[in-house]
Amino acid sequence: MSEQPTSGACEPQQVFDPRDFRNALGTFPTGVTVVTMVTPEGVPVGLTCNSFSSVSLSPALVLWSLSLRSPNLSNFLQAPHFAINILAADQRDVSQRFAQSIANKFEGVDQVTGKLGLPLIANAAAHLECRNETRYYSGDHVIFIGHVLHYAYRQCQPLLFCSGRYATMEREGDAT
Repeated sequence: MSEQPTSGACEPQQVFDPRDFRNALGTFPTGVTVVTMVTPEGVPVGLTCNSFSSVSLSPALVLWSLSLRSPNLSNFLQAPHFAINILAADQRDVSQRFAQSIANKFEGVDQVTGKLGLPLIANAAAHLECRNETRYYSGDHVIFIGHVLHYAYRQCQPLLFCSGRYATMEREGDAT
């Protein structure tokens, strides 16, 4: 028996409950990333982000978005480069650490320095080092478009997030 969907108002003229709308969006599983950069003073900055998507293969473009209320917004607006670290399934603790408001998020986190001098999370599923190409202001977020200059990846299970919880995936054809 299938569940009946919960329905929210979607007409542009109507205001609908932001929490309920967030719940609807949360039904879409996403990968979990940590976006990193370095300030002009050499201070590493990073945050957990699941608003990541590919845009184009040629040229190689990706996007992610950041709230206008983020304390890190000015750093990322000014950064010439940033890195997307796509987390592996066993990196839930890294995701949680970079989601917190703590002084040094990188303390105790294994990392390497990328070709652009950016901090990369060690053992991530993938690293994408990007030029901060374009920014779009839309709603309560800034959308960052990154031109991928360098990338690396490994075959592993990615960390996923869906309906407010971490998840892993079962690939079709995997033995159960």
